[in-house]
Amino acid sequence: MLAYRSGIFPMADSREDPEIFWIEPRLRAVLPLDGFRMSRSLARTLRRGRFTVTCNAAFEEVMDACAAPRRVRPDDDAEGDGESGSWISHRIQASYENLHYLGHAHSIECWQQAPEGRRLVGGLYGVGFDRVFCGESMFSRVPDASKVALAWLVAALRRGGASLLDCQFITPHLASLGAVEMSQKRYLALLQAAQSSAPHSSVVPAAVSGAAVAVGEEDGTGAEAGREGGGGVLTLPEAFAALLEDAASAGLASSPGKCIAQALTQTS
Repeated sequence: MLAYRSGIFPMADSREDPEIFWIEPRLRAVLPLDGFRMSRSLARTLRRGRFTVTCNAAFEEVMDACAAPRRVRPDDDAEGDGESGSWISHRIQASYENLHYLGHAHSIECWQQAPEGRRLVGGLYGVGFDRVFCGESMFSRVPDASKVALAWLVAALRRGGASLLDCQFITPHLASLGAVEMSQKRYLALLQAAQSSAPHSSVVPAAVSGAAVAVGEEDGTGAEAGREGGGGVLTLPEAFAALLEDAASAGLASSPGKCIAQALTQTS
């Protein structure tokens, strides 16, 4: 956790690699929470409720899927740079599973019904603290699954009062969804602000996000809306639960994706 708070993160050379090395890239990818790029097709997928979306329901399974070797093509609905293999070693996975047990690492899952029962078809996981969420990896077994998981993540972070979504490295897939690249120095400044008591609107300015509105100003889902008594931000599971409550209050308990699509379309 000290490493994440300092702007570095672990990787390994392969699934079986017993060693861990720490990365501090010269360029960093961030997805501004008011800059998520919602395509018409993704909005339609959310509204139609093609997937059942959950939070922290299958953390280990999500990690297994993210760590599985795969060849990622440029047009795949997944993250990656076209190389097979995995940087998530068994040692790294065990560490994240422990972080999850301690309440610091979280997952979002996308499910579809199959003849044998509910099937995990996409998801993501990462580490959360203060107003920061560091996305680690995501996977997709059917089209749009990882995009839907990311849309729910962005909506939950906005709802919970977060201000910084770290994507580590830019990829064509992330860029198509609104991610931007910046220097590590700029990222560290944003990271420090997101861990301080600085006003929420100062963390991701328009010069970074490309938008003129600070996170949450349009729809009231910024820092103050997400705080319990104004004392702090919600954790990802708490913010996810708040989204479901919002959907229920709007009469959309059976199709919460409509609320997600509506909230994110406003700033896309």
